Amino acid sequence: MKLVLKNGIVFDPLNGINGEKMDIFIDNGRIVNKFRFKTKAKVIDLNGKVVMPGGFDIHTHIAGGKENIGRIMRPEDSLRNLVPRRGKLRAGSGRSVLSVHITGYEYAKMGYTTALAPATPPLMARHTHHELNEIPILDKAVFPLFDGNWFIMDRIADKDHDAIRNYVAWLLYATKGYAVKVVNPGGTEAWGWRKEIHSLDDEVPEFGVTPREILTALISAVEELKLPHSVHLHCNNLGEPGNFETTIETIKITEKFERGDRPLLHLTHLQFHCYAGDSWKNFESGVEEVAKAVKGHDITVDTGNLMFGDTTTMTADGPMEYHLQLLTGRKWANKDVELETAPGITPIFYSSKSPVNAVQWAIGLEIPLLLPAEKVMITTDHPNGAPFTKYPEIIAMLMSQKYREEMLSKVHKAASARTMLGSIDREYDLYEIAMVTRANQAKTAGFTDKGHLGEGAIADIAVYDLPPEPDTRDYESIIKAFSRAYLTIKRGEIVVQEGEVVNPVAGVTRYLDISYDRWIEKDVSVYFRDYYSVSVQNYVIGVDEMRRCESVPVHS
Repeated sequence: MKLVLKNGIVFDPLNGINGEKMDIFIDNGRIVNKFRFKTKAKVIDLNGKVVMPGGFDIHTHIAGGKENIGRIMRPEDSLRNLVPRRGKLRAGSGRSVLSVHITGYEYAKMGYTTALAPATPPLMARHTHHELNEIPILDKAVFPLFDGNWFIMDRIADKDHDAIRNYVAWLLYATKGYAVKVVNPGGTEAWGWRKEIHSLDDEVPEFGVTPREILTALISAVEELKLPHSVHLHCNNLGEPGNFETTIETIKITEKFERGDRPLLHLTHLQFHCYAGDSWKNFESGVEEVAKAVKGHDITVDTGNLMFGDTTTMTADGPMEYHLQLLTGRKWANKDVELETAPGITPIFYSSKSPVNAVQWAIGLEIPLLLPAEKVMITTDHPNGAPFTKYPEIIAMLMSQKYREEMLSKVHKAASARTMLGSIDREYDLYEIAMVTRANQAKTAGFTDKGHLGEGAIADIAVYDLPPEPDTRDYESIIKAFSRAYLTIKRGEIVVQEGEVVNPVAGVTRYLDISYDRWIEKDVSVYFRDYYSVSVQNYVIGVDEMRRCESVPVHS
């Protein structure tokens, strides 16, 4: 399809375009220079409407084993949102753990076109890819977990850096993964031995390695391999009072590495890692100190905003989920994935009347308001902090001080007393919103043909019925506009019109085309023979299992 989008007000941070009236030309799914047009095209007049690159979620749990367990264990969640079949659209259900087709539809309605699944046990990657195949519209990628991997920890103990680097490459190849994900490094494996990891220098039982050593080794491997995305890290001590100190110590690990052409580390769902105090009684925000560390180091972060209401928590951080269900008394599931990780799932209700939840909510807003927009990406760690469908409300809170003040007056007074949120008068503009919801994500993840509207970019575009300088006091209009995109265009095809999905096209899954020294296969085969219950031949995923996919060459 050839399209011309005329007279839109464009916000494209990666190209420095801040609210300019422009025409955008689309041919064969790509943005092209207007002089390359030689035949007639469909013309859409967007006079007065806001145009941005398609939304990009860098961290969202939308497919895999945890997600399926969440669906099974929470029929009450599914019953809250039953979506019937309509035309080309499939039926589905779920509010916090949505079924796969509804996931694609709901993202597209908000103008999102890309979402990355950030944590899958390598042994379960085949299942994850099968679910990703079924999610419509969105382009995807998957990050295999490396944090509790026995092979990695054994090689770290042996200081065998060549084997670590080659195994990282082999595992990405075997799982058709895109980036290295680390969750509570060493902590989940220690929990399996009835031990706890509290500091970066506690040893993992039976392996004799520390979280600091695991992270240092994996950052080194990722840098040597020149992967497009840095290590994607869920820090130790998630959700614990006082954990901001662990977060700062983790950030300092990057000081031993030379800066490259992209950040050395990405800290995910930072809200859960910025807690001060030594108990839930004196729990308060530690964002100010963490923000100073983030500003001074070569890292990026996503927020992990918490929003009030019912949701489902799920993470490869099994011990965290175990402790959470002890606090809440709600149902709980855990799965030990042999030699790799042990994810857990438990429901939660975040109450605006709870002092702890109110402070957590405020911390999630402090992070983007205290950091430069270039460092920040908006997430809810879907569904852990909230379902991703809450993004329009978060955007409105960043843009509207009035909205934040009204919310602060309604929630527990601890949010005002124990955080800085009430004293922050910053309001995001649409250029900054475009940065934290799409441009930064694409740049950080290494998707060079996404997150911008320059020539050659994939034509993933969102159009919002919103003035270029909206009245921030009218935050309801901001929420409405970002909830229902006027248009969502996916690879040059219109998929959403006025907030309704009209064309559920198939999305694409990206994976790394990466090489490694073949001798590592012998070491891996021996390890599988001695420890795994499956053969290495049945472990490796073929490209033919991924339906629609794109490879990204890695030149290490």
